[in-house]
Amino acid sequence: MFILGLNAYHGDSSACLLQDGNIVAAAEEERFRRIKHWAGFPSQAIEYCLSEAGIRLDQVDHVAVNSDPSANFSRKVKYTLLNIHNPSFILSRLANRKKRDCLEAEFKRTFPNSDLTAKVHRIEHHLAHLASCYLVAPFEEAVTVSIDGFGDFSSAAWGLGQKDKINIHGHVHFPHSLGIFYQALTQYIGFPHYGDEYKVMGLAPYGKPTVMDEIRQIVKLQDDGSFKLNTSFFQHHKGNVAYEWEGGIPKIGELFSSELEKLLGPKRKADEPLEQYHMDIAHSVQAMYEEAFFHLLDTLHPKFGTDALTLAGGCAMNSVANGKVRRRSKFKNLYVQSAAGDAGGAIGSALIAWNNEKPKDNPTHEIATTCLMNGAKAYRNVMDHAYWGPRFSNTYINKLLEDRSNDLDKNQFKIKQYKNDKTLCEKTALAISEGKVIGWFQGRLEWGPRALGNRSIICDPRRADMKEILNLKIKRRESFRPFAPSIMKEHVSDWFEEDHDVPFMMQVFQIQEDKREQISAVCHADGSGRLQTVYRDTNERYWNLINAFHKITNVPMVLNTSFNENEPVVCKPEEALDCFLRTNMDLLVLEDTIIERKR
Repeated sequence: MFILGLNAYHGDSSACLLQDGNIVAAAEEERFRRIKHWAGFPSQAIEYCLSEAGIRLDQVDHVAVNSDPSANFSRKVKYTLLNIHNPSFILSRLANRKKRDCLEAEFKRTFPNSDLTAKVHRIEHHLAHLASCYLVAPFEEAVTVSIDGFGDFSSAAWGLGQKDKINIHGHVHFPHSLGIFYQALTQYIGFPHYGDEYKVMGLAPYGKPTVMDEIRQIVKLQDDGSFKLNTSFFQHHKGNVAYEWEGGIPKIGELFSSELEKLLGPKRKADEPLEQYHMDIAHSVQAMYEEAFFHLLDTLHPKFGTDALTLAGGCAMNSVANGKVRRRSKFKNLYVQSAAGDAGGAIGSALIAWNNEKPKDNPTHEIATTCLMNGAKAYRNVMDHAYWGPRFSNTYINKLLEDRSNDLDKNQFKIKQYKNDKTLCEKTALAISEGKVIGWFQGRLEWGPRALGNRSIICDPRRADMKEILNLKIKRRESFRPFAPSIMKEHVSDWFEEDHDVPFMMQVFQIQEDKREQISAVCHADGSGRLQTVYRDTNERYWNLINAFHKITNVPMVLNTSFNENEPVVCKPEEALDCFLRTNMDLLVLEDTIIERKR
């Protein structure tokens, strides 16, 4: 049984394909379109998934979409009747619903030579989020929580997952949203683009909680663990905000009202310098999010009585808060999948469709298998790696280098192919230890926003000047943003204050105080690092590279940042080569080939 899962007509459009409940392929549309957070119908991601499985569209049995326009219908009607003052708001929502209802027509345009015969399932947005984390997690039972901006008239949902079932026990409905709170304040601080919230997280450690009294006027915690917004500080609920969700970069108008500027002062314009006050606001925004987040978790833990937690939704990308779960709540185990945001809904919706449609005698949920993470017993196929995207052979790469020989003058570049993986890793590790910057391209593209060792730029974490080198010469991004360490799982407890599985770089831990100076390039202003735990079983070549670096330096980690330059992470070797040539990288590793820039 083939099931195609989609996140469509929204930012981070994506597709995944299941075969008999197992993930075959998954990718985000932005990687093919080369436009960050691309929104619309994920046609190229669908084409990739079908080609990876070697099937045609008419061989797909079910299509599942992470949105159900009929969900919370009575609440929508009630809200509309009470807020009839803006008819354009209602008309725009109806137009968006019509697009979502016309999937069959969209498939016909994209695949004119293959009919869609599949049954279409429309899965409520937050159920898809919950499924995207719980149904691939290494827990038989877990509290599962989804928090984001909005989807299907809700901004949050939570419940209990048991084996292959999810029972939802609560929601937060429109217009209240922690995601909108964080996004609106991100805009206020002067970061206007879709997805800029991570900049506020990076800026927060430079500030102090000096405006908490004001920020607490914006978000109100409720006795049942939920939260509400003081809507006077916002305008998303009035229909005054422009949204663009189709055919390019998502664009969202200003979410906050003039009342916010009365409370906090004038907004920062994008071209104005960052002052300490902006850093203090960033710190306070992050602190307020954490107050609301842990208020909810503290309510849910005693209610359900399980120590395992899974998180999804755009707010589950808040790796700073995630990293505090075991310290600030009673939950002992946490799982956040690599595409926690809306892209992950493609997998969640597909898994819900699988559970609804699978043969009655299917034993998947009855057979416990050992999972790499925590040595846990899992009643499903656990996602313990994120390598679900396209791959490219050495033959493909050799042909590319032959075609691009004019760009690779032998006086400027040295090209050599290595048949021995050990030698390739040792050569690359030595270059890293010498302070060189490496473009590292191997295996299948990562699923989700993080580069996890297959499409990465790799550097020496010991060098205090490496942040400046990367920011000025390659990444060209704000100097306050941190870089992440990829560390061999076996050594986490030697370097961090906590030891836990973080395969997808979705948690921030404190680096042990006596080790911070040794790895200053990956140590943030508050002594933290957003780590990736690397396992030999799931990415042997990347583990071998780090191990080779460890043997040279006695440091079992490397600095890892995404292989890109103000663009989506590279997908194809062509994009990796182009990025290498236009920046100041020293080495490019394309599978078994090393291209070295002569100095």
